[in-house]
Amino acid sequence: QVQVVESGGGLVQPGGSLRLDCAATGSTLDIYDMGWSRQAPGKQRELVAYSTRSGSTNYADSVKGRATISRDNAKNTVFLQKNSLKPQDTAVYYCFAVDRTREFWGQGTLVTVSS
Repeated sequence: QVQVVESGGGLVQPGGSLRLDCAATGSTLDIYDMGWSRQAPGKQRELVAYSTRSGSTNYADSVKGRATISRDNAKNTVFLQKNSLKPQDTAVYYCFAVDRTREFWGQGTLVTVSS
């Protein structure tokens, strides 16, 4: 089993920045992809960004140029740096880790962008 824990959410003003952290523990040897999704109030969960074990990254169009995902394979951690935050970035952000057969999700961390 893999446990995924996020941290770093909070209240941020429009135009501000924050970093979300995520750590995977447990049976992590076969983890390939790690990344972030988000779910805004009244909307479906959407992929934000992910990183493969080899270092390839992929971003949703809505965050391209404003987000950077980074990963430490040795520590099974992944980080999401978000800049130029907008009110529409308000959501619960979920970290995920994927091994050969399953996806593992964290409990989520709330990011609120408001003045």
